[in-house]
Amino acid sequence: MSYRVESLMSARLFVVPQHAGGKVYFLSNLSGQLGLYAMNFGSSVPEPLLPPHIALQNPHLIGGLSFYVFSKLKKILVMIDKDGDENYQPMLIPIDGGFPEPAFGNFFADYRVHLDECDGDKGIAYLNAERRDKPMIETYRADLKTGKLTKVAESQFGYGVSAYNKNHNKLLLGTGYTVGDGVLCLWDKGKQTTLYGKLLEDRAEGEEVPLNGLGSSVFSPSEKGALIVSSVFDDTYSLGFIDFARPGELEQIQLRGVKHKGVGELIELVHLRKDRYMLLFNIDGCSWVYEGSFNEKKLRMTLEHVLVGAKPLDGGMLERVHYDAKDDVFTFSLSTATSPTQIYTVGGKKRNKTTRHTNEKIIGIPDSLLSKGEDASFLSHDGLRTSARLYLPAKGLGYKGPRPVVYYIHGGPQGQERPDFAWFSMPLIQYLTLRGFAVFVPNVRGSTGYGLSYTKHVDRDWGGQDRLDHVHAMKNVLPKDKRLDVKRAAVVGRSYGGYMTLIQAGMHPDLWKASCDMFGPYDLLTFSERIPETWKPYFKIALGDPEKAEERAFLVERSPKTHLHN
Repeated sequence: MSYRVESLMSARLFVVPQHAGGKVYFLSNLSGQLGLYAMNFGSSVPEPLLPPHIALQNPHLIGGLSFYVFSKLKKILVMIDKDGDENYQPMLIPIDGGFPEPAFGNFFADYRVHLDECDGDKGIAYLNAERRDKPMIETYRADLKTGKLTKVAESQFGYGVSAYNKNHNKLLLGTGYTVGDGVLCLWDKGKQTTLYGKLLEDRAEGEEVPLNGLGSSVFSPSEKGALIVSSVFDDTYSLGFIDFARPGELEQIQLRGVKHKGVGELIELVHLRKDRYMLLFNIDGCSWVYEGSFNEKKLRMTLEHVLVGAKPLDGGMLERVHYDAKDDVFTFSLSTATSPTQIYTVGGKKRNKTTRHTNEKIIGIPDSLLSKGEDASFLSHDGLRTSARLYLPAKGLGYKGPRPVVYYIHGGPQGQERPDFAWFSMPLIQYLTLRGFAVFVPNVRGSTGYGLSYTKHVDRDWGGQDRLDHVHAMKNVLPKDKRLDVKRAAVVGRSYGGYMTLIQAGMHPDLWKASCDMFGPYDLLTFSERIPETWKPYFKIALGDPEKAEERAFLVERSPKTHLHN
């Protein structure tokens, strides 16, 4: 039987949910494009909150929050662009829906704005605004009650608001230059001091600063210090504590109660209330979420409840989790390799009350015919463990003999392919397995999810050692699997994966019968010229500076354009 691609595309998205006032607000493409909806707790017919001609951006791509519900103000702040131009603007609608109006007049008309942290009780939001005329990112505090905007900071690399204290007179600001090279600052009533790391303007020319992998940072219960996710004590990230009275001194926090096993990272820390915190892990590509309590005196975090990761909420990827302190409930969207996104809530004192609000499914294809994938990690050419998954056609499809291979390369390069049906690649992978192909999906060096050192391998080495990981897999790993026919192999990828697809086709054409690039950079010089102004400072550091002769030559040498004559 031949299965239609429309079956896989029939599954609708239910993502980035927020619980407020007994309702669940979320994004969905119920109308064929992403819009904002609300439904009663426990499920009801979703109510559209925006006019049908307005389409919202994929939350994977927007950078920050897509919307936030301010129940006390009876308003929703929504980030909307104009016909897909990606210049997001903060717009307000009534909580029951309506036509969006600019939240702050035309102030941000010449900016691309991202929604950061929000305080629903006080009606305050923090915004990162990218200027369109020069490489500068400005940070604002927005009071939705009064409409007042207060500039907090500005920088070529931007300052993200990691956390605010109860009175909003103190903020934790994070900035960084390449992956792992971060700086944390304390903003105290307008005065900014560095807590950890070293600002670029404070470095001597050519100075090498130790990587710290700074990630999430939140205030401690006393507000006298900050809890921080970093790679200082563990390459796969761990918790640390900084006393505001002793900047630069990071103390390790003991972590107890971990239930998961496998290879992965601590990826996020969220302050819930008082001494309660939420920790998110990415383990072998799957999400684990815990709730725990922090003893500030003993510097000890005790994980008490597994919210996501244990059965039945296992083997998937979390799209977003939101905690409603008023009703003490967690709301999240979760998908797997074979299941579309579903919205859940978890509540109760013991966190044992789980409610599933959606029952989205793939029409016309039995679950048994979809591929869950299997671990296919391998040791690369220099002995580095390289993560990978192999998706094979289900036995019920009846295919015989070694299967032709589609070699799928993810974007980034500092990204990760995960078991996420909401991401466009997974329906493609499933479609290919239904057609009899085996799909090999590596997360080679440079990918996220396996520690800072692993991620940093690709800095200033596009098309270098990561290219050889792919070559090694094709020449020395996959041929050993008798289920695969590597003589019939195609390579495909998007964005950086498209770039690598072109590099593979140009430098190693003997490995492939076909190649398919999806919007990958063909010429790194023109790529460097055409990216947005606010991206250029980062890429000059992480990739190469075309204004310097030696680095310009490197960009030419690593461009697919140079090699595709083969």
